Amino acid sequence: MQDQAYQRLGMINRWLLSTNAKDIGVLYIIFAGLSGLVGSSLSFMIRKELSGGGNVYFLGNYHDYNVTITGHAILKIFFKVMPAMIGGFGNWLVPVKIGCMDMAKPRLNNVGFWLLPPSLILLVTGLFAGGAGTGWTFYPPLSDSPFHLGPAVDLSILSLHLAGISSLLGAINLVVTIINIRAPGLTFERLPLFVWAVFITAWLLILSLPVLAGAITMLLLDRNINTSFYDPNGGGDPILYQHLFWFFGHPEVYILIIPGFGVVSHVLSRFSQKVIFGQVGKIYAKISIGILGFIVWSHHMYVVGLDIDSRAYFTAATIIIALPTGVKIFSWLATLYGGRLHFNSPMMFALGFLLLFTFGGFTGIILANASIDVALHDTYYVVGHFHYVLSLGAVISLFSAFYYWIGKITGYNYNEKWALIHYWTFLIAINIVFMPMHFLGLNGMPRRISDYADGYAGWNNIMTLGSILTFISVVLFLYVVSNTIFINKRFYTLPKKLAMFNSHDKSLLNVSPDLNTHTTSYQPRILS
Repeated sequence: MQDQAYQRLGMINRWLLSTNAKDIGVLYIIFAGLSGLVGSSLSFMIRKELSGGGNVYFLGNYHDYNVTITGHAILKIFFKVMPAMIGGFGNWLVPVKIGCMDMAKPRLNNVGFWLLPPSLILLVTGLFAGGAGTGWTFYPPLSDSPFHLGPAVDLSILSLHLAGISSLLGAINLVVTIINIRAPGLTFERLPLFVWAVFITAWLLILSLPVLAGAITMLLLDRNINTSFYDPNGGGDPILYQHLFWFFGHPEVYILIIPGFGVVSHVLSRFSQKVIFGQVGKIYAKISIGILGFIVWSHHMYVVGLDIDSRAYFTAATIIIALPTGVKIFSWLATLYGGRLHFNSPMMFALGFLLLFTFGGFTGIILANASIDVALHDTYYVVGHFHYVLSLGAVISLFSAFYYWIGKITGYNYNEKWALIHYWTFLIAINIVFMPMHFLGLNGMPRRISDYADGYAGWNNIMTLGSILTFISVVLFLYVVSNTIFINKRFYTLPKKLAMFNSHDKSLLNVSPDLNTHTTSYQPRILS
């Protein structure tokens, strides 16, 4: 009995008080998975509501409908993709790939994770306390209107504050780790591309999150102590909030997608059995995308009354982002060309990423044009665009990362047949859901409205069928995960301490680093 008590205490200490980057990475991945399931359930509610004209189901009015949209967006962005990519795979892989013992600040790492559960509790509490029907942007004066006099918006803002502090702590830790304690001889030019992706993403977080914190803090003060930062009656300007929010909001797009770039680079290199084409060019392209992301924010605001010169500038600056993005796409295609391709499930998800992200990028170039955006702004064309870039691009790269590295993380292999079934089901389903949004947007269907004209019913019914298929793909993925962890325990035959070395990615070996690293001269320090 005493031994069992000590074992239970050991498990509590391991998971609640952990300073081990791998354990904290696993906690991030589990947390992100659970948040993703809740966010997906809200998206099914949204799609069910839109399966017929009028308020036909359980969401009885526009406010409840927009509360559901707000919860779905915040959960997916702040509690699923960011924790999984940066906190989960970042914590697990960055120390290993740069050959260090652990993160530079292990206790800070632990604090960063444990700020997320109370943040999620605040958000969910806000949903049940009337809900914030503002969308994830919290625009005033809507967020300060009579519909939102209760505590819901305040709770959501406090939730974002805690999530932002968590992300800042994690980002600072990653930057310090990569700069200061990487293996001797591992220069920046030879860093694996996933490490570069996380490094750039961490800098974007450090530079953009304080701006969001300032914007929502001023909104909190407007709501509660009668300041007038955004109130025209007191000399404020609601457009100021939009400028501050989107100065964070557009880099946030790249915070979500750049780690996916790193994942796809590793996967394509491994399963085409080639060194990634133009690695140095890809590094500079990522840096360029990160820098340009800070100077294009007002392309979200073409309809607020910007002068013609500003609209021309932001149109040009936004379209320029297509250049480094094109460099990356070309590099990936050149890597595939002439390679010995193996179409395993990580590779299939990576190829799906190339398809969906490229399509989302093309629609983004269309929306970058200020004249066209005036007509398409706040229609379903915009919704289709950003779902192809983020919800599909970022999420499908997450699946690729899961299938590529799950053997390292758990020591068990997944069932390849079911993984491929999951891939095809997911790919077909999401295109059925999001492709028709572009047609609806071109025909003028507005977003964040739960009712619509009968002429839009056909495409909406098709999208509802796609959401049902998406639900089936989620069930398939849960089956693959449970089968991997609880049933399929036949992957590794090496002792547990050495199991991490027997994997697809050779960057964990002293003698044969990843194909994305040009040389084998450095000797990473690996924990025994």
